[in-house]
Order: sequence, then C-alpha cells, then structure tokens
Amino acid sequence: MKGADAEARAAAHLAALGREIVARNYRIPGGEIDLVSREAGGTLVFTEVRQRRTARYGGAAQSVTPRKLALMHRAALSYLLRECGRDDLPCRLEVLTIDGSAEAGTLALIPLEP
Repeated sequence: MKGADAEARAAAHLAALGREIVARNYRIPGGEIDLVSREAGGTLVFTEVRQRRTARYGGAAQSVTPRKLALMHRAALSYLLRECGRDDLPCRLEVLTIDGSAEAGTLALIPLEP
C-alpha cells in the first residue's frame, strides 16, 4: 500500500502526543482522511499525511492542493455525520508532512485554518 509506512509513522507520532487513533483511511466517494484522532479534551483531529522522498518537485507541504483540502473537508464532515451522528463536535484539520524517507524524514504538523 502506497504511503502505509508514512501513515504508520504519523499514527505513532500522534499517539506519542497523547492522541487516540480512532480511524485510519476513512474513505468516501472522492475523498479520504488518512488519520482521525482524538485529543485528551475530546477534540477530533482529521490528519492528511503527505510524504516526499525528495524536494525535486517541492516538499511534502507543497503537495497539498486546494482541491485536496476541499475533499478532506468534505470527508471530515461525512465522518462527523456518519460516525458521530452530528456535525457540531469540536474538531480541526491538519497536515502531517514527512520530508525524506518515511522512517527517518523530517516530520512537521501543520494546522489548517477553518
């Protein structure tokens, strides 16, 4: 599976931050959320994992397009409605980037504006 190593590292990183991983690869037609986690206070966090081995075509953060963000938002809303039964729960979106190899590359968390 493409990206599985990067997603596994990302999940381990989020768990080390004290988050509970509640879903992986949540899919809807036309969209996906790589990781859904819950913080200690109950906030759900929807995380897109992006990894680039080289910066030849830009870093991992640069690979997140406005279209990808829109699809991510749609998938997060679907998750809230289908899995939680409501869309007014505290939540946020973020991108976790890995520049370099999935195992040893530089990791960064980028919060997204609502």
